[in-house]
Parts: sequence; structure tokens; C-alpha cells
Amino acid sequence: MKQFDVPVFYRSSLISAIKSSRKQHDKLKKDFTPTLLDFGPVKIYLARHFGFCYGVENAIEIAFKTVDEHPGKRIFLLSEMIHNPQVNADLQRHGVRFLQDTRGNELIPFETLTRDDIVLIPAFGTTLSIEKKLNDIGIPTEKYNTTCPFVEKVWNRSAAIAKKEYTIIIHGKPTHEETRATFSHAASGAPSVVVKDMAQTIRLAGYIKGDLAPADFYQEFKNQYSEGFDVAKDLERIGVVNQTTMLASDTQAIADYLKEVMIEKYQLTKETLSAHFADTRDTLCYATNDNQTAVTAMLNTPADLAIVVGGYNSSNTSHLVELCEEQLPTYYIDSAEKMISEKEILHYNFHNHQEVLTSDYLTNKSPVRILITSGASCPDVVVENVIAKIAGFFPGAKGLEAMQAQF
Repeated sequence: MKQFDVPVFYRSSLISAIKSSRKQHDKLKKDFTPTLLDFGPVKIYLARHFGFCYGVENAIEIAFKTVDEHPGKRIFLLSEMIHNPQVNADLQRHGVRFLQDTRGNELIPFETLTRDDIVLIPAFGTTLSIEKKLNDIGIPTEKYNTTCPFVEKVWNRSAAIAKKEYTIIIHGKPTHEETRATFSHAASGAPSVVVKDMAQTIRLAGYIKGDLAPADFYQEFKNQYSEGFDVAKDLERIGVVNQTTMLASDTQAIADYLKEVMIEKYQLTKETLSAHFADTRDTLCYATNDNQTAVTAMLNTPADLAIVVGGYNSSNTSHLVELCEEQLPTYYIDSAEKMISEKEILHYNFHNHQEVLTSDYLTNKSPVRILITSGASCPDVVVENVIAKIAGFFPGAKGLEAMQAQF
């Protein structure tokens, strides 16, 4: 896989040594067991896969290269480059300004842009209407487009089934940048609708089967369907794609459920299934799959708590938290600073979007066993800082240099 030129301040010598060692001994990535960092009074189990993915490193390389090559030029990002506060803050310190917030609300009027400006498309991609708006101003988007290739893979899959006259069902968070971009591309070629979870999918099935009044669909799925969507005919042939960072098991369950709904309604057989349901296969990215599988394997290790590191608006990170909190106390933090002391931690509850202060999170057990992972947009150095801070809470714990020497 391509190696990217990512700023050295995002790297970690400890994490690099660990990842290099694991890759050397497991080239085919068949071993998903965590890596044990035995500091003595605290044992940390680090997920097999975590941190920057291909799409994130590609976006960061393009962004910082653009800044270096155009001193004095006005450089904008459509919205956050990736969902990580450190990376976005670093870009802003280098003079890059955001045109929109993560929900697409305008921060800087597009009317103030000129053809001499540079606008970076973030890793999530963007909508066709925004691309056109920039191109109409005279701003080219191809050279500064950091859209993740795995997001583009979903767009290509959508286009392929659209040509076969299937309606596209997108499993994703309706307000997320990537879902908005995927919806835009999908809707340009076929009727499209977004479902955010299984509950909404079951409601959609009610309209497919005719159990619910078609007129109610337009209010229930407001802002989640394409223009001109006709419930009476646009749900007769469907295919499922997804936001690449969703929980793999959720997407699979949604696709399987809708397939069974179509089989039951149209009395389909294996041979006639394609008449009403497209075989789109899974459209999650490799990093999402690897990171989620690594967390599932890590959870087989007896532990007292889990710490998940990443931006609070990171979809893929929140799903890692979701997996962990099913089994043990889990603390979602975006930096080591949130571990105020060995007694208190300020962590994020992504269910209600609030930070919570918890006491005595490290427990009184000896040794304390902690599972750690991070999202695909989290720099390795942030994970190293978290590990170092935890070790520092325990007198007599081994140092990071001694730990690194083991790899």
C-alpha cells in the first residue's frame, strides 16, 4: 500500500514500532489479538488495528502539501478535513479556513471566493451541487480533492445499480458529510433514500409492503429522500449501500432484512432475487472492517475498562465505543488531557453529545487491565500520549522507552 508523507508530529515512535512488529509477524492480517503493553502495575492491551487509514493519510498529505506549495495564497476547506480536532486545528494554524461546519452550514460566504482561491475537498467528499458552485466561480476541484477512494467506491457502486434501475437505499447518518455526498451522487442517477438505523429500515419496509400509507412516508423521511421520489413505484427494486464508517454488523443486518422483505413480498427465489434486490455486497472501507474486527477480538481479553481515542464527531470512532461499551466501562476521549488525574476522567457520551466527569475510573485492582483503541482519523501520537499518561499514574511502571525496546 502507498506510503504517505504525513507530518512527523503525528507519528509515534512507540506505536510505529508496535505496528511494524505486528505487520512483520502477521503479513496477511489474520491475527486480530491485541498487543500487550505490560507496564507492571498496569497492563494495556492495544487493538491490532487502529489509527490513521489510507484515506485520512492521503487527505492530510494533500492538505499540508498544498499549504507548503502556495505560500500567501488563500486556502479554504469545505469543512473539517477529517473528524479530528488536532488535525483541523493544525490546518487552521497554517492559515487554512473552513467554509462550512460539519452540518453544511455556511461559515464564509461562497460569494467572497474568487477563481484565485484554493478550496480543498475533504476526505468525506462533497455534493455535486457544491462542486458545481465552486466550478462556476472558476475554482477547479480535481487537483485539491482529497475524497477517500473507498467513499468513491460507494459512489461507483451506486452508479452501477442505478443504471439497472434500482432505487438506492443508503445506510448512514443523514447529516454526516459523507452521507450527504453519497446521497447527492446516488440521487443524480436514481431514486434514493437514507435510513439511519434498523428502526428506520423497519419503517421503510412498512411502505415497501404496503402496510403504511404512502403519503406518510414524505413526512417520516423528510430530508432523507431524493426529489420526485415516488413511494408507489420507487421501492419495487432496491439495492443497499452505506456510509463507509458505519457498524458493519448493522449494515449487514439492514441489507439482510430488506432482502427478506423483498423475497416475501414478491415470492422470490435465488434465481429471481435480482428482479427486485441488487447484490451490492458490503461497501465498508477496509479500515472500518479491520478496526471493528480488532475491537471485537480485543474484547475477548479480560479487562477492567476500555479507552477509545478520537474526535467526538467521528462516526467510525463512535462505533468502536459502541462495541466496547456493550461489555465493560468505556471512556471516549479526544486527548490525554481529558484524563485529569488517576481519579478523574472527562469523557464523551456520544448518545447525548455531552462530556461527563467520572471519578475512580481506573479502579483499585492490581494490576489494572485496560483496552485501548482509536478511530481512523486519530494521530498515533495522541494514542501514545494517552498510554504515557496512564503509565505515569502508576508508581514503578516501566517507561515508554523500555516498552518500545520490546518491539
